[in-house]
Amino acid sequence: MTFDYFYGRESDLFSFVRIPKLLFKEERLKRLSSDSKILYGLLLDRMSLSAKNGWQDDDGRVYIIYTIDEVQDELGCANKKAVNILAELEDIGLIEKKRQGLTKPNLIYVKNFSSEVLKEHFQKCQNDTSGNVELTGQEVSKGRTNNTDNNNTDFSNTDSIPFHSDRIRLYRESPQENGMEGNGNDALQIRKKYQDYVAENISLEILKERYPYQRELIYQLAELMVDVLCSTKDHICVGKEDKPAPIVKAQFMKINSMHIEYVLEGLQKNTTLVRNTRQYLITTLYNAPLTIDAHYDTLFNHDRANGLI
Repeated sequence: MTFDYFYGRESDLFSFVRIPKLLFKEERLKRLSSDSKILYGLLLDRMSLSAKNGWQDDDGRVYIIYTIDEVQDELGCANKKAVNILAELEDIGLIEKKRQGLTKPNLIYVKNFSSEVLKEHFQKCQNDTSGNVELTGQEVSKGRTNNTDNNNTDFSNTDSIPFHSDRIRLYRESPQENGMEGNGNDALQIRKKYQDYVAENISLEILKERYPYQRELIYQLAELMVDVLCSTKDHICVGKEDKPAPIVKAQFMKINSMHIEYVLEGLQKNTTLVRNTRQYLITTLYNAPLTIDAHYDTLFNHDRANGLI
């Protein structure tokens, strides 16, 4: 069998399963088998569908239904191996099963390990700062570094987010304006960790080289992500709706370079008047992981139906 080459942006037309990098970097999780890591990515993908459909228990915890038969089908393995892979994830604490009875499939809670793991990493790098830093929401690891040049600036205008052409202007003069607690040095240290996390997650340097004429906008999106991840508010407004902050932050933690490219493409095509740029961009970033696959699937089907591919 001979496969064709990719042309243009054809590679973007696939649906992807996203597997957290921490599964390969965190010492306690490295020992997981490759099959278990792939299955965790599949379970996370199913989680987004369950959340969209409102599959939650009385405590608001999202659950999924993923049977042994589905594991066998997705991974192409026998029943015994499928059972062992699920057991491996359960033993290490990445999933929790709840039995419904003999005739009903188990409910599966996919556990969010990132907060605890990243918190441990963050605490290890606090030796060079004074006092204890108390964090809220998703924490960020030490290992995410970047060679960007930082500068202080003031973010007082909610309708526009000013950026210098060649600098990521990342710090507010007052940490309290950003919803962060603690003294100024602590707040800046926290913010720097989130900057590095975002820079690596979205491949900031690569995007900068790939889109030199949209550098300011890319920096703007990166800074906005940092703002959201640093927020200590209980709720964050997304599309005129106040959503629980942990849900919004978890969504922003998923954003990678493909999502940023997708957002850039959408912004270029937008011709409507945007009165609150900041709020518009937060909503656009939040929706990117939710809509990117459907967008490119629709685009592919359209082009194929019209004989363009």
